[in-house]
Amino acid sequence: MHYLDEGPRDGEVVLMLHGNPSWSYYWRHLVRGLRDRYRCIVPDHVGMGLSDKPDDGPRASPRYDYTLASRVEDVGTLLAHLGIDGPLTLAVHDWGGMIGFGWALTHQAQVQRLVITNTAAFPMPAVKAMPWQIALGRDYTVGEWIIRGFNAFSAGASWLGVERRMPADVRRAYVAPYDSWRNRISTVRFMQDIPLGQDDRAWPLLEAAGRALPGYADRPAFIGWGLRDFVFDRHFLDGFRQALPQAEVEAFADAGHYVLEDRHAELVPRIRAFLERHPLPA
Repeated sequence: MHYLDEGPRDGEVVLMLHGNPSWSYYWRHLVRGLRDRYRCIVPDHVGMGLSDKPDDGPRASPRYDYTLASRVEDVGTLLAHLGIDGPLTLAVHDWGGMIGFGWALTHQAQVQRLVITNTAAFPMPAVKAMPWQIALGRDYTVGEWIIRGFNAFSAGASWLGVERRMPADVRRAYVAPYDSWRNRISTVRFMQDIPLGQDDRAWPLLEAAGRALPGYADRPAFIGWGLRDFVFDRHFLDGFRQALPQAEVEAFADAGHYVLEDRHAELVPRIRAFLERHPLPA
């Protein structure tokens, strides 16, 4: 697992967890805005970004099981490796929400602040339909061929995940780690692991995270949301608002899924001000 560890060793810890099909690069603006004072821990999930991309075949060596449970275990392993066992801020995006709140099921006392951007930590709202683009990759072999053969998910997200066109070098950076069939394994495995019901392996963790979410209502929370996200839309934002009624919310009508791309100029200083208003307990 590749990870960033930037900022003073004795600074308040901010753990930033990305989703699919991005990588730690998504958090770069926030890291730059915080690292003078805060210790920023930003992993690339296994198979993503600059981390190794092992196969998951039965005879693979090394072999990795691309499941939510594995991701949760990886977060715990990384923090143990770094000796981080005190209070921290959990910052999440996309799959980072399910991973982060899944890890927090056994570390709730450590999570003393929340920064939430276009993500989920509870089952899909009943009124929300599964977008066909996601269903194609999750449920159909042809979807896997398209994603692994043409990098369609990562490349597509670099266009459809923003409302302000990414500069060409930024778009290239988003897709660069996924430059071959082999290196795209995790982008499709994440999609295939999306939990929609009790028969899915990730469902128990997601359901438990959703039940536990209101337990964070007594802690400072900041929500930055792009309202033009066709997956994590107003239905998911409403779910977080209901569970965390005290949260500070900045919702942008002109921002998409990669909200820190579209509106980092506004969000980074607001997140920093939020952290400064709510210092972590000693």
